[in-house]
Amino acid sequence: MRLDNSDEDNFAELIYISSDDELDTEKDAIESDDEAEFDSNNAAAGLLDDLETVPPPELSYSVLTESDIRRRIDDDINQLSAVLCLPKSDTTLILRHFDWDASKVEDSWFADESEIRRQVGLPVATQQVTSLRPDHRTLTCSICFESHRLSSFSSAPCGHQFCRWCWRNYIAASVNDGPSSLKLKCPEPSCKVLAGDDLINKIADEKVRTKYSNFALRSFVENSRRRKWCPAPNCQHAVEFTPSGDLNYDVSCLCSHSFCWNCTEDKHRPVDCETVKNWSLKNASESQNEMWKKVNTKPCPKCGRAIEKNKGCMHMTCAAPCRHHFCWVCLGPLGVSHTSCNGYNDDGSKDGLQSLRAEVKRYQHYYERWAENEKSRQIAVNDLKNVRTNVVSEIAGALGLNVSQLDFLIEAWEQIVECRRVLKWTYAYGYYLPVGEAAKKQFFEYLQGQAETCLERLHDCAEKEMRKFVLEESCMHEYVAFQKKLNELTKLSKTYFENLVRALENGLSEVEAPIEGKRRKMENCDKTSMNKKRQRKVG
Repeated sequence: MRLDNSDEDNFAELIYISSDDELDTEKDAIESDDEAEFDSNNAAAGLLDDLETVPPPELSYSVLTESDIRRRIDDDINQLSAVLCLPKSDTTLILRHFDWDASKVEDSWFADESEIRRQVGLPVATQQVTSLRPDHRTLTCSICFESHRLSSFSSAPCGHQFCRWCWRNYIAASVNDGPSSLKLKCPEPSCKVLAGDDLINKIADEKVRTKYSNFALRSFVENSRRRKWCPAPNCQHAVEFTPSGDLNYDVSCLCSHSFCWNCTEDKHRPVDCETVKNWSLKNASESQNEMWKKVNTKPCPKCGRAIEKNKGCMHMTCAAPCRHHFCWVCLGPLGVSHTSCNGYNDDGSKDGLQSLRAEVKRYQHYYERWAENEKSRQIAVNDLKNVRTNVVSEIAGALGLNVSQLDFLIEAWEQIVECRRVLKWTYAYGYYLPVGEAAKKQFFEYLQGQAETCLERLHDCAEKEMRKFVLEESCMHEYVAFQKKLNELTKLSKTYFENLVRALENGLSEVEAPIEGKRRKMENCDKTSMNKKRQRKVG
């Protein structure tokens, strides 16, 4: 495949040779180039070598179950409680206030403890705590105004006493209102001290305690910048992300759902989150419908209703109650005065319409391939489930093999699913690739085309050739040949798609290096030529 770019003076020619019999990639030998012309085969080899030497991004995340989250909460509370020398209930309130950032808590606490106490809702050292007089046997609750024995009263750390019946109703009402109950204040109107987990767990009934505990657990995830819930329906797992090195936001939950941790959409490498957002909005918006209407319909000159031409005659009649008769070509009224409209009138409207049609056609090109690959991916996901649950055991039984010997089938289908996902998003990438960057567009289409061709061969082999081992009797010789071919295609597809992903994530920067090298070489040639001319003149 030759990639010509007139704007960049003979851009590189990239050649890939493959066949069904020989699956290995062949590269042209690198030859020295002493002339000013840019050697295209060397450029292709150099670009592909650069792609293969780039190390893949590191994964840096962990999936947390409910028990993992509760364990993390207890560990953070215990560690910070020992550092600050505070009760665990007070430490919990402080961590929630600082969104579970222990390092931030320590810096702020030791800088100004009194201010942090006021912000969080803990008693400060100068605050007078209300205490009960030892000679009192009963006390009147300031909420229900009934007298109770002292043993029936409880208080927050501030010391304001209320009967347990009123406390229980107050806590239940607050918890039923939602997560704001995590900052439940003392019922005393002038008091800003928080009640704390110890008091709530002591007084509330089991149903309210469970609900409150779930709010506390969710706050650990939702109020943190490093943790998010898995967006899959009915999944209760969270993902903790710690970026390091090259950012790779793709994560896979224990529920088998894969998504982008940054935007929580389905994982979309090699395109960034902004491209996914723009592409999704474009697909879902009514603007595309409006664009179709502009291309395929015209407004009635009288009432403005959009009309689609579905017959060959140019005589149009608007629907009732308008009933206006007009010419489809020029939109002029039909009658005695209308003879023909074949004269050219350069009003610029035609150019705009053609441009609009071209944009619709371009969008449809990328959208159709994006949608078809997503459809193929969904089918492949179902096929993968079938291979895991049925096909592997059937083939193993028919050929007398161990189930573990057929793991290569599962690996191949997993590779197909992943490659379909990547290929789908490359079409969104291609749509937003700047039209003026012809060299990048050509190199992008080269990499995309080679990866897609390899994937189709892998998918065809896994789908059709595997079927005969299920539906027909096959010998071991055929199975060994099939296994070898499928393994080689799986590895080859993985290599091609890894190269494609790296190239797109690097912004196809490999294209710029050969061009810059050629420009520098031509500049050096020009300088050498100028120096020779000067030497001749001097001579």
